[in-house]
Amino acid sequence: MTVGAAVAILAEPDWRPRAAAHAARADELAGDYLHRRATGTRHPVLDFLWTYYGHRPAQLRRWHPGYGIALCGAAEYSGLRGYHRLDEPTPIPGPVATADPRFLRARGDTVAYIAGLLRATASRPAQLSCFGLHEWAMVYRTGEVRHDAVPLRLGAAGTDAVLESMPVRCTHFDAFRFFTPPAVGRNNRYLTRDDQPLTEQPGCLHANMDLYKWCFHTSPLTTSDLQLDCFELARDARILDMRASPYDLREYGYEPIEIETPAGRAVYVRQQSDIADRAATLRARLLAECEYLLEQLHG
Repeated sequence: MTVGAAVAILAEPDWRPRAAAHAARADELAGDYLHRRATGTRHPVLDFLWTYYGHRPAQLRRWHPGYGIALCGAAEYSGLRGYHRLDEPTPIPGPVATADPRFLRARGDTVAYIAGLLRATASRPAQLSCFGLHEWAMVYRTGEVRHDAVPLRLGAAGTDAVLESMPVRCTHFDAFRFFTPPAVGRNNRYLTRDDQPLTEQPGCLHANMDLYKWCFHTSPLTTSDLQLDCFELARDARILDMRASPYDLREYGYEPIEIETPAGRAVYVRQQSDIADRAATLRARLLAECEYLLEQLHG
């Protein structure tokens, strides 16, 4: 059933089970973090998904069907950011809430930017020769240790020697901006925020992790099922990223990928390629949703 030409209505018995299944999946993904937060403990690998990205577990567990889908009997949605209540008569009785076209207009520039970035990233070949050296560049020639003082696996001098032994080919600005000053000049190019659409490429772990960020930046206009899929990808990419980092994380159950050796680099590239393949599918899904939003905005 439709309201006007674009909005499909889901009856309450149709959408409530989907929302509940989504919340249960989100609770499973967030449960360990919520327990750590309650007990005042921290995890140097997995907490990053919550502290860096800043998307709260309560936000992640809220199911959104995406723009153009209205929910009947959804009184709790009508007061949420980005939603409005349909006042015109509908074929199904009861309050009907849907993503607000005014919110889409307000977020139009953001959606257009994200779509352009996703399209540009997908158009390039994956570069698989960075070997995760961005994490090494963040501690190069400095006495500071990030990530809750987890020890460096090779020590400071050994870490510096690894970085100096290989070319640094970082393409992601949000990794590059954390390089120590001595490491900045070792990258094969200087990166800026404005150049991000020109440098992002689909082999980059951080660009693929950021698919999760772009999902919640477009929420509730895009679907929450895709957001959870992107969260799971970001989690797996983060684990690979930190296993290849200079930190010794065996205490947390993570065996190092020794990218200072040919065998370790081969392992890293295989797993990086697997992440890139998964990300390509999710990037295409998110781009399709963004393009649909732009069609509704300008059509």
